[in-house]
Amino acid sequence: MPLYEYECRACDKRFDRLVSAAAADDAECPRCGASEARRLISVIAGMTGRAAAPAPVCGQGACGNC
Repeated sequence: MPLYEYECRACDKRFDRLVSAAAADDAECPRCGASEARRLISVIAGMTGRAAAPAPVCGQGACGNC
């Protein structure tokens, strides 16, 4: 199940919920109980904005067998 981030329109509380995609639009605020939370677009955990280094290939001494 994906983790979704929400913000309550009634009290501005931000919170996370681990829910199925089918239930992603139904979130109740844990602070005020309002059902007026909107789903936010979140940054994926682990993203740094830097390009990953290319994987080493055999012949460059990376595998220990060459």
